[in-house]
Amino acid sequence: MREVGVADAARNNAAWCDAVCSAHGNPGEFCESHWLTRAATPPYYPNLVTLDSAVAPALAAVGALEEARPSASFSVKDSFAVLPLERAGFRLLFAAEWIHRPTPLGRARERSLPSRWFRVESESALSAWEAAWGESLGQPRVFLPALLGRSEIAILARLGTGDAIAAGVIANRTENAVGLTNLFVGGEDSHSVRAVCIEAATAAFPGLPLVGYEAAPDLAEFRALGFVSLGPLRVWVKACEAARDGSPPPGRC
Repeated sequence: MREVGVADAARNNAAWCDAVCSAHGNPGEFCESHWLTRAATPPYYPNLVTLDSAVAPALAAVGALEEARPSASFSVKDSFAVLPLERAGFRLLFAAEWIHRPTPLGRARERSLPSRWFRVESESALSAWEAAWGESLGQPRVFLPALLGRSEIAILARLGTGDAIAAGVIANRTENAVGLTNLFVGGEDSHSVRAVCIEAATAAFPGLPLVGYEAAPDLAEFRALGFVSLGPLRVWVKACEAARDGSPPPGRC
């Protein structure tokens, strides 16, 4: 299998963003250089994800968003950390590193999920999973039942005391990689539970390398679990005065 790079991680992440937006009835557009949606996105989700390092087409896409959303906030995931958006009135929301863990050597084989883990397959379980994730409390739902019918997405949960969901992670498969997102752990030893989250994602889609992105301090934890950095990314937000209403920041998917 060829080496995984930033472009693979960015395309995997854009596919996940598109799946979430599609579940809300607003699919985006995949172009050669970027993924884009002109519609409002769920909390924490960007309107634009760049898919290569070319600056000119990305800035043209930003301009199209400014025309489509003149009085609304939107965010841009600069997957290669190359866009000069600060001088265009954007604020840097956060910087992070794309990360990658290679496929273990040997033949891919089917694997069972770790003990007390299960794949979320019902609307009630999905609602419980999102409540345990906890990032959308007081806000509209992010993860809708339409995601459950997609074979390339695995929403995974671990049962804790009293059979409540204590940890979880989402894995999404694209051609060259499996992306990890929305990983959360309870009050147990976070390092060991993270390791089991990663094991669960690998079991859901064996035989492919893992990708994602993290910022400090979690980045060090993932490096200790066998991940390496691929390169930097930045998420920028352009907020209009009318939209500064205390809503959660876009872009952290």
